[in-house]
Amino acid sequence: MTKVLDVQDLSVTFALRNSEVRAVNNLNFSLEAGETMAVVGESGSGKSQAFLSIMGLLARNGKTTGKAMLGETNLVGMAPHALDRIRGKDIAMIFQDPMTSLNPSLRVKTQLSEVLVKHRGFSREQATKSAVEMLERVGIPEPVKRANAYPHEMSGGMRQRVMIAMALLCQPKILIADEPTTALDVTVQAQMLDLFKTLTNDFGTSLVLITHDLGVVAGVADRMMVMYGGRAVEKGRVDDLFYDPRHPYTLGLLHSTPHIAHRAARLDPIQGLPPSLEHLPKGCSFNPRCAFCFAKCLEERPPLTPIGDGREKACFYEGPLKYEEVA
Repeated sequence: MTKVLDVQDLSVTFALRNSEVRAVNNLNFSLEAGETMAVVGESGSGKSQAFLSIMGLLARNGKTTGKAMLGETNLVGMAPHALDRIRGKDIAMIFQDPMTSLNPSLRVKTQLSEVLVKHRGFSREQATKSAVEMLERVGIPEPVKRANAYPHEMSGGMRQRVMIAMALLCQPKILIADEPTTALDVTVQAQMLDLFKTLTNDFGTSLVLITHDLGVVAGVADRMMVMYGGRAVEKGRVDDLFYDPRHPYTLGLLHSTPHIAHRAARLDPIQGLPPSLEHLPKGCSFNPRCAFCFAKCLEERPPLTPIGDGREKACFYEGPLKYEEVA
């Protein structure tokens, strides 16, 4: 398959008053054409910052190093005016709260058509027609009426569909969705995920799904990257990580997820809190919360190592990962 995005040694640091915080540390991954990759982890693990840096959308005190190759183009360090020609056209991003992403003072059709006017050279009339067609395609009823509405006149689920329509208007190579279902109720979440699958298949778009909800991942993604403390700690196919996790953090996330089929099953939340990125523990960042920790974990940081069949993990523990086997 063809790589559409190849990220190498990506690091993100933020300058504070008296120190510097590294939010993402030497991240490496690639994205194939047409595939869906889930990036999972608790809040503060570096998921969103990694992709905001790729998009050139970091806060002013943020700095990115490494490479993010979109074809032959390195997005890291690219001038803002050059990135403007790529964002929305070749790579697009959907954010968690569409209400803060849409301009409340502009009609929906104005915000949608702007993408096509800027990147495709459409006339305003052509762009509006295409925008209405895309609204219909993403499942918005009465698309002409909704195109003339303001964002506050729509429900949360409908606004999210507007954001998806806007992101897909130029048929980008990559769509990044940052917690796209968090603010939606369960029924609308399911509709959104079905919509993602349908539209990415129709357009051949690669999808990056950033989430902390493993229930979202199960039915959508092909591969998964688990992040903790600014680093990737496990990678592999979704089925492999779900049924045979090799990192204790992945296992902890799975045990913390409710299962409808096993209502009586007890949830085992991960004890403790995610580490402060200013004061990461010595050795493995997960060691204060890990039930499988031993002496080496307290002194050395495990590298991300291939373990066969396209899988990688950053963990020294080689035994079976089952909580009941831990004394």
